[in-house]
Amino acid sequence: MKRVVTGHNEQGKSVFVEVAEPDHVVEAPGMTWREIWATFPDTKVPLNPDYKAEHKSRWTSIFPAVGSTRVRIVQFDPDNREADDTEAAIQRMQSELPGMMEHMEPGTGGMHTTDSVDYGILLEGTIRLELDDGEVVDLEAGDVVVQNGTRHAWHYTSKCTIAWILIGVPREGS
Repeated sequence: MKRVVTGHNEQGKSVFVEVAEPDHVVEAPGMTWREIWATFPDTKVPLNPDYKAEHKSRWTSIFPAVGSTRVRIVQFDPDNREADDTEAAIQRMQSELPGMMEHMEPGTGGMHTTDSVDYGILLEGTIRLELDDGEVVDLEAGDVVVQNGTRHAWHYTSKCTIAWILIGVPREGS
């Protein structure tokens, strides 16, 4: 996969700033996670020439804060699972995907809740979305999920790929 980043040169003309694999690719238990882009409440255009250093210093969680966004592609692969509860896997997830483990509810089959509106577009394969009441919906390529900060879990038995756009929003009562 290549990420194409555009920007402007000194004369204000649009240019390709980068055409390359995303910088942050993580092989995690049962998934490959590609962080494509992030914005922050004070993000402006044109693109800061030092955008990589700026993004790296401000990217403290995979989940966006209020007014921030994240774009990622996640490929789920049940054949690539390690024991999710091993100490080494947990430490690696905390290091490479900051914020992930803090949102997961141990012993609940992957249930988690985030303060974001997430648009998920299933690009290939099938996956099951479960909500906290046990209701499920089976999704297939081409389906779109609008996840509104609800408690949920993902279940998959075959490879699938989802494109995600996450928008950090305030939670009522917070």
